Amino acid sequence: MEVVLQDLKNKAILGTFIHCPNRGKIEFSENALLVIDSSGKIADHLKNSDPNYEHVKRKFNDSGALIEFSDHQYLLPGFTDLHIHAPQWPQLGKALDVPLEVWLQKYTFPLEAKYEDEDFARMVYSDLVSSLLKAGTTTAVYYGTIHQRANQILADVCINKGQRAIIGKVVMDNIDQCPDYYRDASTQVAIDGTSEFLDYVKTHTHNTENRVDVAVTPRFIPSCTDEALHALGDLASKHSSYVQTHCSESDWEHNYVIERCGKSDTEALMEYGLLTNSTVLAHGNFISENDMDLIKEQGAGVAHCPLSNYFFSDAVFPLRRALEKGLRVGLGTDISGGPSASVLDSCRGAITAARALENGTDANIERDQRGVPKSRVDFSDAFYLATKGGAETLNLLTGSFEKGSFFDAILIDTKVDNAPIPVYDDIDSELDLVQKIIMLSTTANIIRTWINGSLV
Repeated sequence: MEVVLQDLKNKAILGTFIHCPNRGKIEFSENALLVIDSSGKIADHLKNSDPNYEHVKRKFNDSGALIEFSDHQYLLPGFTDLHIHAPQWPQLGKALDVPLEVWLQKYTFPLEAKYEDEDFARMVYSDLVSSLLKAGTTTAVYYGTIHQRANQILADVCINKGQRAIIGKVVMDNIDQCPDYYRDASTQVAIDGTSEFLDYVKTHTHNTENRVDVAVTPRFIPSCTDEALHALGDLASKHSSYVQTHCSESDWEHNYVIERCGKSDTEALMEYGLLTNSTVLAHGNFISENDMDLIKEQGAGVAHCPLSNYFFSDAVFPLRRALEKGLRVGLGTDISGGPSASVLDSCRGAITAARALENGTDANIERDQRGVPKSRVDFSDAFYLATKGGAETLNLLTGSFEKGSFFDAILIDTKVDNAPIPVYDDIDSELDLVQKIIMLSTTANIIRTWINGSLV
């Protein structure tokens, strides 16, 4: 019988756990025990063959601290979404029919300008964070807006709802690329605002577990002056903070940087001091082999956004090549450049995009010349990117059920009435089941979400 508790700290969970602690190595632990300590970390992970299994199970059962789940319910690590534009939540699913530069100027910047209204910001951000938690996103990397109070509200909402989050005050001070109604008043205002927001989050009285952190966030090179980019690099170095920005996303953005800086996005970010082992580069569709070498050398990571790349980049990120080269990569929904807020949809999008890159799409080109050989990835790669890969990109102890990791998890139920997943014990192997969960699950199948051992 299932017992649902608000808090799983100092308890043991009996059930089936699925995780991918290393790329290509999915582990399926049926009737296993996970022991959660008082801080919400995993103190032990015992398979039913472990010699201590029965003793630990009996100890927690006798004390009333054993939580058991049904045989059609499966525990997975919570999802990490490396790239979300929080203010674009009301725009999700809209304005996907125009080029990136038009999408920004005509639709997105006017929407983001509305966050000067604190009530609007509070309403949208509360809905956004609640929706993402229900979708299994336990760690979210957010772009905010230029508005200080709205960014603080986003941080407050994440803290109050328990989501693990990294948030950035967006810097946009380039008068040549940013509209008059939506840009920082000056470079100094942009830098001071970033510094003040960092202090706000770091000293927040309710951010006791440090679940919410800050990222220095130049929107992308086109929106920022050289002065701002250099100052942000200095600020990131001073505070050892995260950095997030867009990198070689589209033809327009990629070529703009080459023309302005005389080098690629990656090379320019390196020069500005913005390419570190705490940097998340969104997209990266046009990065070169040299760019990949720089990213790997600096320990930076890439937020692969397969859905939005189709709509606004007209290119496919070379995911398998990046993984085989040793880059740190996770997934991003890119709300609202992508039309789904579900990391599961990004998993499926990553698989589809890689297959499209390998197979090619133009039937007028000969089959053996149509695509890029050896580009495909499979469901295990997608699962890894959504969990451990994304967490490792952020240097976080989440994304798996290994000892010492925080218990950030979701409970998948394959027999919910409105979204059953067909599973047949006589023909489906353990890996078949995992593949079905990745390819067929909806938000309705995610019936519980925990962060740090607490139900959120």
